[in-house]
Amino acid sequence: MAYDEQLAEEVRERLLVAAEGELTEKGMFGGLGFMVDGNLAIAASRTGGLLVRTDPADADEVLALEGVEPMENRGRKMPGWVFVEADVLRDEESLDDWVERSVTFVATLPPK
Repeated sequence: MAYDEQLAEEVRERLLVAAEGELTEKGMFGGLGFMVDGNLAIAASRTGGLLVRTDPADADEVLALEGVEPMENRGRKMPGWVFVEADVLRDEESLDDWVERSVTFVATLPPK
């Protein structure tokens, strides 16, 4: 299954406003990743929903939210990454919050 193109477009629109660095896109893992200053920030997943980069220090708070799961790749947990189910992203405010959370954390990272 390809990523949700409408969701990707909505993320793109928000990033163009919220991100202060250079925004680039790259197809990855069957989805579409959005990078700010070379750092992967958020991606439209091939299974629907979003992969979101967050501050690892906020893990307990973030994982307690509805529709959020820890990200794993080949059985390995990926601190600072979560999967947000598509149903959670149905309203504008929720999507805004996830994009803002990601952009805020990625802005603390050095450009690549």
